[in-house]
Amino acid sequence: MDSEYLELVELTALLKDEIESVFPGLVWVKAEISELNLKRNGHCYLELSQSEGGVVVAKVRATIWASRWNYIDQYFKSVTGSSLGVGMEVLLSAQVNFHPVYGLSLNVEDVDPDFTLGANERQKRLTIERLTKEGLMDLQRELSLPDLPYFLAVVSAPGAAGLRDFERHLLENEYGFVFKVDLYEALMQGEQAADSMIMALEEIQSSSKVYDAVLIMRGGGSELDLACFDDYDLAAAIARCPYPVFTAIGHDKDYHVADMVANTFVKTPTALADLFLDCFIAEDQRISSLETRLRLAFSSRFSTLLSRLDLLGKNVYHAAAKRLSDASHILDLLEAKVAAGDPRSILAKGYTLALDGRGVRLSSASGVNPGDDFQVMFSDGTVKGAVTKVLKN
Repeated sequence: MDSEYLELVELTALLKDEIESVFPGLVWVKAEISELNLKRNGHCYLELSQSEGGVVVAKVRATIWASRWNYIDQYFKSVTGSSLGVGMEVLLSAQVNFHPVYGLSLNVEDVDPDFTLGANERQKRLTIERLTKEGLMDLQRELSLPDLPYFLAVVSAPGAAGLRDFERHLLENEYGFVFKVDLYEALMQGEQAADSMIMALEEIQSSSKVYDAVLIMRGGGSELDLACFDDYDLAAAIARCPYPVFTAIGHDKDYHVADMVANTFVKTPTALADLFLDCFIAEDQRISSLETRLRLAFSSRFSTLLSRLDLLGKNVYHAAAKRLSDASHILDLLEAKVAAGDPRSILAKGYTLALDGRGVRLSSASGVNPGDDFQVMFSDGTVKGAVTKVLKN
């Protein structure tokens, strides 16, 4: 039995010799970075993996020593615009090592940034640089959307799932808001897609209709399917469009040059429909708020008016009552004065009243002559007679 087993150290030594003899030099390895730890000493420790169908099928440790890390990191960043990171698929040049204690590992000597960036991604960067130099990247930002965008031009493939989702969500909205949507058909993938969309944009601009916005949409796809949305000519046509251009291309992970130059971009056609619905919802809420404020203001003013009318009524009542009281008092005084001057009251006190023959009161002896008729009124009767003689004082 002693000759039928190996010491572990013997086994690992054999493995080391065999593995390193199979890979005596550098080898290019394609893998995904699943872990990355940059230490203070400048060494970078990686965990590389490969997955198939969401399942990890291979995994190995890797190291970029400090002596190589600065060069690799700076060069990779200069080409791709970013540092190495978790989730990136990389093509790296490494020396295969096997250690009796630590097992299999790779000492990384170089990383190919072009592989990570890809031919499409590299061209995308050049397109962005060109658009930036030409002042086209922010041209659409100068356009504004009306408060209530109603007339929309849509660039899409007829019958596309994304277009159906958009129309159903927008035109069959629960609020009953109405929109006018014109479809301008275009290819949305393939070599002719960019030219087809440019033609659709030209047709929109040459139309006699005036639109509130132009919408470019599709429902996602593979990276190759969506490469047309990084085309320079399409991006320039979007930037120069006189109407605000909105894009909804692909899913959450997709972000293309067409999105960058557009006035506004969202991830999906449904989200684009929500954007326009929100304009009407916000206005509806604003009007409802104004209606509530007007109703409350009217109610407050009406209540104030009623209060004022009630107060005015009370004031009028009290003023009228006072006026009536004062008039009644004056009437009482007048009645008292009239009563005091009533001849009957004077006669009742024992006085008499002298009248001529016609019944006119005699206030003096002057004007009375002998032979004139006269009357003397007492409280209990009247004595009539004729003047026989007038004695004057």
